[in-house]
Amino acid sequence: MPIFLDVHKIPSLDKDIQELIDLPKDELGVTHINIFYNREADLCYCLLEAPSKEAVEKHHAKINAKCDWINEVTMAKKID
Repeated sequence: MPIFLDVHKIPSLDKDIQELIDLPKDELGVTHINIFYNREADLCYCLLEAPSKEAVEKHHAKINAKCDWINEVTMAKKID
């Protein structure tokens, strides 16, 4: 499955960041691999496994987060 990296402003999250990483694949087929964030800069970088860029956009729309950019990436280090 493709992997995407995105950046967006951090919305007021109902869940702790760790809880988001641990969530199972959602109805759009999106799974968090990791989340990098900087609360001072109010930015969040998400590394996601998803079927498409559109799925990533819809995934973030559920929490009212509009991504500034979304790029499909290849990871140098493979994950299990």
